[in-house]
Amino acid sequence: MTIAVEAESQSLWHHPNFPKLWASETISQFGTQFSGLGIPFTAALLHATKLDYGILFGSAQLPFALFALFVGVFVDRHRRKRIMVSANIGRGILLALIPLAFVTGWLGRLGMPLLYTVSFLVGLLTVFFDVSYQAILPSLVERSQMAEGNRRLETSRSTAQVFGPSIAGIVVQIITAPVAIAIDALSYIGSASFLSLIRSEETIQARAHSVMHDLKEGLHVVLSNRLLRSIAGSTGTSNLFSNALFVSAFAYLVNELGFTPGLFGLIFTLGSTGALLGVFVSSKLARRIGVGRAIVVSMIAGGLGATPFLAVSPSLGYSVLKIGPLWILGTVQFDMNSALLMVAFFITAFSSVVYNINQVSLRQAIVPLRLQGRMNASMRWIVWGTLPLGSFLGGGLAELFGSRTAIGIGVIGGALAFLWVLLSPVRSLETIPEQLE
Repeated sequence: MTIAVEAESQSLWHHPNFPKLWASETISQFGTQFSGLGIPFTAALLHATKLDYGILFGSAQLPFALFALFVGVFVDRHRRKRIMVSANIGRGILLALIPLAFVTGWLGRLGMPLLYTVSFLVGLLTVFFDVSYQAILPSLVERSQMAEGNRRLETSRSTAQVFGPSIAGIVVQIITAPVAIAIDALSYIGSASFLSLIRSEETIQARAHSVMHDLKEGLHVVLSNRLLRSIAGSTGTSNLFSNALFVSAFAYLVNELGFTPGLFGLIFTLGSTGALLGVFVSSKLARRIGVGRAIVVSMIAGGLGATPFLAVSPSLGYSVLKIGPLWILGTVQFDMNSALLMVAFFITAFSSVVYNINQVSLRQAIVPLRLQGRMNASMRWIVWGTLPLGSFLGGGLAELFGSRTAIGIGVIGGALAFLWVLLSPVRSLETIPEQLE
């Protein structure tokens, strides 16, 4: 068994194209941490309201709900590498507009509409990239290597989530949020350069049918299969309520509890170590208890992992640890609220990685290569389409009823998302089944 695993790992690293895809994704994932903190804290500089935060986060995610299905058809009819390279270059140019507006004095005049517009357009290009990204891996590696390929790509994402936020938080505090976004803009250009080095033969589907026919075919693949349908329902429900939770919690922590970028980065870094643990145990857990139970258990744990958010309050804002004074951060007050959030992020990060590695590998293995783009687009339309609804819901509820109420609704709703996979054939899967016809 050890020899087989080592041979598979070696073949992946010596693969002519996978290391280039891996390098591209690693650069992009680290860069994303800077805009992930930079954009919302730029909104904070513009005195954003709770509803503003909901609109801002929703703007970035709205393209998935509007265009993902059509993009899936487009991806299956065009070269995926070219789409991914173009999308990354476009995202880099768009993000550069924010630091440019800041240094030229236009940010205050353009205000939140600039952030909404950039977020929406970057989100649109992200739809093109993500659908192509998940569809291209099966054409680069062998079927038996997909789980290992996903694990290594997930390792990059998880490592970026562990080390990236603390670095990004420090940089945001030193050079200000708008300027820090320039780092992500540059990372997209670097990512595109590695993608352009990939050399592979891509199968382009003949345009035998209309766009609507192909669109319906992609939806049919997901909705007609109980495995895919239950995964879509579970992930979509989790995304809806977790996003409502994040938006309302972010507004509460920044506007009412005074959390800084550096403190956010520290919490994300410590909490996201759970993602690294998830990467290393996901395959072992699936082999030990079965792929289906690993998916169900990880979704249950992820929902319960958000419960510490319910306890966060001003009364717990006394310092339990002072880190500093530091030249770059000042004195970071790591209080009980921070500790609770770290626990929440650790559990949810661990659970989401275990869930994602297993369910994405399942999806990629059972769907024919010719339908990968449409399947991924349909799945993304369902599961990512709930994200803007969650953002608008979280911002609206926080504005109307207060952040604490909105946080409670987000936690309770997310904790029930596991029912989709528990009450489906997914729970009985011991191994990944054969490809669908």
